[in-house]
Amino acid sequence: MTTPGHAGPDAARQLATLPWAVVLLAPGLRISSANPAAEQFFGQGRRRLSGRKLTEMLSFEPRLAERIGDSETPVSAREIDVSVIGRGPRRIDITVSPLIDEPGWQLLTIHDNTATEALGDDAGGAELASLRGPEILAHEIKNPLAGIRGAAQLLARKVGEKDRALTSLIADEVDRIATLIDQMQTLSRRTPVPLEPCNLHEAVRRASAVLDAAETGSEKQLKFEEEFDPSLPSVLGSPDGLVQVLINLLSNAREACRGVEHPRIVVRTRFASGLQLRSTESGQPVRLPIELRVSDNGPGVDPAMRDHIFEPFVTTKKTGQGLGLPLVRKLVRDMNGRIGHERDEANGWTHFRIHLPLATEMRSRSRKGAAVS
Repeated sequence: MTTPGHAGPDAARQLATLPWAVVLLAPGLRISSANPAAEQFFGQGRRRLSGRKLTEMLSFEPRLAERIGDSETPVSAREIDVSVIGRGPRRIDITVSPLIDEPGWQLLTIHDNTATEALGDDAGGAELASLRGPEILAHEIKNPLAGIRGAAQLLARKVGEKDRALTSLIADEVDRIATLIDQMQTLSRRTPVPLEPCNLHEAVRRASAVLDAAETGSEKQLKFEEEFDPSLPSVLGSPDGLVQVLINLLSNAREACRGVEHPRIVVRTRFASGLQLRSTESGQPVRLPIELRVSDNGPGVDPAMRDHIFEPFVTTKKTGQGLGLPLVRKLVRDMNGRIGHERDEANGWTHFRIHLPLATEMRSRSRKGAAVS
């Protein structure tokens, strides 16, 4: 109920905030208007979509296309496979509803399950947990790491103030890698990773500094473009785990951009309302409103392998072991987050999206759980 003198919420603005694609269809299934989520789904702006037939943008199974074409009958369909022109296959839920008192007009809503499936399935967790390679190699890796750290400390005494930051970086990275090895040894036991509030932007910049220190030549010249939302609050995660995740993703992006005429890597952070885990170990649903996206304009992963890139030992690299992305997914899941991959063929971009919970929300749930118990 609205108060006197108040017109109530702006309907157009409310539609713009929805996480689902909403499309207004004029008679003949021509797109009249679309909200921002629909623009993102189709990979085109509202102006370019306006006036185009829905069937030019989406390819449906013939029987479903016939039902949607009947503008007087509501249609609801779940888990249907479609192809988005220029963007490839998608699995979606749709509803199509006729507009009251507007013959021929329909309202279409689309929920894209493609990314949700990549974010939500549990395949691969058991596979990674069964890997014994990290445990077998841990001892052999830790010994040289201790030597590297000692050498860095000796160098720190002999170099000037300007170069001391690099020796500190070496020592800090050795400590971080040693900690990660300890965590990898416990993968099969599924030991929870200690979580704490983390500044996402600090993690990105630390990962960038590590890569810049390690790379040379043209790769070092390829700077990461930042599209950060400075208003984002802390996420609940593992600081070292986040840095490792970002090092892997940014390093892969740099490698993907080799040979590209105008290479670009963009790291973006934003609020992304609507995504929610069905449950965690506590049995409670958890919202994942913070999105970190790493994008590059390289050629992308071989289409035949895109559905398997988070599986152990799957790699397109000649010298790769196929453990980088499975470890990334494991680290993200340990932080109650999810990661997904998608390829935008129309614009030539590959996106890795990480969704994480707010530190404040998880703390609030912990307090409520303690109070109930």
